[in-house]
Amino acid sequence: MTKASVTFFLVFWSACQLVQAQSFSFTQKLEEEMANFGGETGLYVEHLASGEIFAIRADSLFPTASVIKVPIMVGIFKQIHEKKLELDTALLYRDSIRYGGSGLMQYFKDSTETDLATLLSLMIGYSDNTASLWCQELAGGGQEINKLLDSLGLEHTRVNSRTAGRQEAWEKYGWGQTSPREMVSLLRMIRHEELFSPELSQKMYRLMSNVIYDNYALSAIPPYIQTASKQGMVSSSRSELVMVNGPSGDYVFYIATKNNRDTSWDEDNEAYRLQRKLSGMLWNYFEAEQNQ
Repeated sequence: MTKASVTFFLVFWSACQLVQAQSFSFTQKLEEEMANFGGETGLYVEHLASGEIFAIRADSLFPTASVIKVPIMVGIFKQIHEKKLELDTALLYRDSIRYGGSGLMQYFKDSTETDLATLLSLMIGYSDNTASLWCQELAGGGQEINKLLDSLGLEHTRVNSRTAGRQEAWEKYGWGQTSPREMVSLLRMIRHEELFSPELSQKMYRLMSNVIYDNYALSAIPPYIQTASKQGMVSSSRSELVMVNGPSGDYVFYIATKNNRDTSWDEDNEAYRLQRKLSGMLWNYFEAEQNQ
């Protein structure tokens, strides 16, 4: 080995050691922040360009709440891919499908004409429950969506509500369940245009880039940076899936909580504070500290 080769190896080895030390130190900071939370937490982070990963209880199961609307969206786009549905498929809203909670469609007048594109926009952008349950049905129901998820290698991400054979899981996790690693994997597939066709993957990503709930994890990311996201919130579980198209390259994370002691709905809720804190830490780590 030449002197130049030895020098290059030593420099490369030293750089790798420094990166590993920085990564280990940052993992400790994330763990310390999460350890103070009144409930159970999980986190999975992946920087797509560098491959750097942070995983803290990343394979534990958590309720999805409204994050399950991402798999439901994927189920709809499978139907579109198979030419069974189209974005401009005409639909007729009836009062019988009304469901409360978040969203606007519950306020539609009976017999209002709409279309599938409107349902999808409401489901993802406004987390509309009525539109989402309608989309779940149009996608073939929970069983069909779960078959699709299984085919994508997602073993634990499942629709539970209104799905035969999922009663016990529904009682434990609610509408849906996932792990931080699996939900990140699904969004990564969408971003890499691996689902159905590049055009359909791009459309799903555009839908997720127009979410109105920007006062949680998104609030820690500069407003001029594009993100794709979905939030899920019930009293004792608050979770958030986010892809950041950052200057250093895309990074994606899933913050999951369950058995939360703070079940309030004000902006100072402990889970919301954690989401903002972790999101800010990730932004600073990938985009500020690495560029110093």
